[in-house]
Amino acid sequence: MNKIENSFNALKEKGEMGVIPYLTIGFPSIEDTMEMVPALADGGADIIELGVPYSDPLADGTTIQKASFKALSNGVTLKKCLDICKKLRLNGITTPLVLMGYYNPILKFGLKEFAAACLESGVDGIIVPDLPFEESQPLKNECQKNKINLIP
Repeated sequence: MNKIENSFNALKEKGEMGVIPYLTIGFPSIEDTMEMVPALADGGADIIELGVPYSDPLADGTTIQKASFKALSNGVTLKKCLDICKKLRLNGITTPLVLMGYYNPILKFGLKEFAAACLESGVDGIIVPDLPFEESQPLKNECQKNKINLIP
């Protein structure tokens, strides 16, 4: 079982609901992300969802769109998001981490390379809001090989 399943099973055993906060990586700054994620973990977050900024976040509301644009202006890329996840893990974060990002940067990165980089960076799952379920099998296959949850 992976960290996401373990988290949900622990909640189920206790009969509790979970807390899954969201923040955009690099908003308002990378340094703030490096401080906020440990604060969320210390505050009891069961899973932490980290938004990968994208220039055309059509599935997001105004607040996340503005955060993404600021993060992009701070130089945040998909590669940098993976590096930040790796640093968080090296700094002792054990809470499950889920990346939420759009398909185009993942496709450009390379599906095989992306899934392997997620594993190396300590990412437990990914959400890709603009990837239709019917077209998700190639990414799902690569994620499964690397024990990464592709969350529909």
